Amino acid sequence: MSSETPAETSATPAAFRLPRTGIGVDTHAFAPGRELWVAGLRWEGYEVGLEGHSDADVVAHAACNALFSAAGLGDLGAHFGTDRPEWAGAAGVKLLAEAARIVRAAGFEIGNVAVQVVGPYPKIGKRRAEAQDLLSATVGAPVSVSGATTDGLGFPGREEGLTAIATALVY
Repeated sequence: MSSETPAETSATPAAFRLPRTGIGVDTHAFAPGRELWVAGLRWEGYEVGLEGHSDADVVAHAACNALFSAAGLGDLGAHFGTDRPEWAGAAGVKLLAEAARIVRAAGFEIGNVAVQVVGPYPKIGKRRAEAQDLLSATVGAPVSVSGATTDGLGFPGREEGLTAIATALVY
């Protein structure tokens, strides 16, 4: 990697450098016998969690992908993939903290992250403030979290798993 960060590259016109937005998506199938971690929080009372290499927190993972996308630094798999055993079982907030560190080390500041989780449960509104406070502290910038259902359509409607879609702004 060059010593110049993306924000410092003199060959890149200023109009193309700042600010930058990114999109991130993450999807995991429900898995019996696992704890349900969403938006950095453990959700009690569910008989299923999400299947994945780490805790499978779709909100944290989508936020990581959005940050990496905005900064032009690849994706979740490039940094924390299954070929990296040290991240096996890691908490989504640990991955998100490391993603924020990587983005800042590349010369960017984080403006905000917005994430929407799509699925039948958990009901995000019940713990929205708690999730947003935790994720904002983790990222060091505002993070908003919302939820949506699919009116029974698609794999989330069939209660097969969850998806999260995120956007991020870096400058």
